[in-house]
Amino acid sequence: MVIVITGGTGFIGKRLREQFPSPAFTLRVSGRKIPDSAALEGADAVIHLAGEPVAQRWSAAVKQRILDSRVQGTRELVAALRGTTKRPAVLISASAIGYYGDRADEKLTESAARGSGFLADVCAQWEDASREVEELGIRVVNPRIGLVLGRGGGALAKMLPAFRMWVGGRLGEGKQWMSWIHIDDLARLFEFAIENPGIRGALNVTAPAPVTNAEFTAQLAKVLSRPAVFPVPAVALKVLFGEMAGVLLTGQRVLPAAALAGGFEFSFAALTPALKSLI
Repeated sequence: MVIVITGGTGFIGKRLREQFPSPAFTLRVSGRKIPDSAALEGADAVIHLAGEPVAQRWSAAVKQRILDSRVQGTRELVAALRGTTKRPAVLISASAIGYYGDRADEKLTESAARGSGFLADVCAQWEDASREVEELGIRVVNPRIGLVLGRGGGALAKMLPAFRMWVGGRLGEGKQWMSWIHIDDLARLFEFAIENPGIRGALNVTAPAPVTNAEFTAQLAKVLSRPAVFPVPAVALKVLFGEMAGVLLTGQRVLPAAALAGGFEFSFAALTPALKSLI
C-alpha cells in the first residue's frame, strides 16, 4: 500500500511514519509543502496533516496563517488530486476538537453541531475544503484530534518541566475539559480509518475518558510523585498568550462514538496508564 503523508515531519507525522513499516507500506512524506499530482499518483491513501502551529501567541497575521495553511493548503491538495489518474481510495484530512468550540460540560460526539470562535471556524472551513474530493470518488475522513500525549513533543513536553521542578499546577480554575489521546492510539486510529471503508466523515480522535484540567493535573503530579499546588492564574495566561489563552482556559468533553461503534479498541482508555507508559 502506498501512503502519502503531508506534515509528516511533525510530532504526529513522525509517529505515523512508524505505524506503517516496510515492506507492507510505501511512504511518500512531505513537510508543510503540498505535494503535486505526480507525488500523489498511484497512492492508495493520503494523510493530510500540514498546517501552521496553533500553539503560539495569536496576532492577526498568525491567525491568517493558521487559517490559510489549512484551508488553502487543503484546496491545493484537492486540486493536485484532480490531476491524478490513479486516485487514492481515501483522504484522511486532519481537523481538531476545536470544531466544537467552548461547550462547558456538554458531551460531544461526532453528531454535535459546530461551535463558535476562531478555531471552530477554521476547523469547519478546513473540513469543508477536504470534502470537495468526494466528487472524485474518494472517501474522506476528518479526524478531530484532541490533546495528543506522547514522548518528545506535543502538550506533555510543555507540561513536564514545570512539574519536574515542583511548580506544576492547574490552569485557571481547572474546570475545563481535556479530551486527550495517547499517540499510539492516535496512530492506530488513523490506520483503522484507512482500512475500514465504513469510517467516513468526522472521527473524534480522543480517548473515551476525558478529564478536567484539575483531574489531569492531579494524575500527572501523582505519576511524577510531585505536588500540584501552583495553579497558573487565568490573567497570567492571558498576558503570556493573549487571545490564544482561551484555548487553554476552555475545553471540550469529546467522546469517540464513531471509533467505538466501528469496533476500535483503545490501548489506553484511562489517563493514568497512558501517562505511566510515557513517563
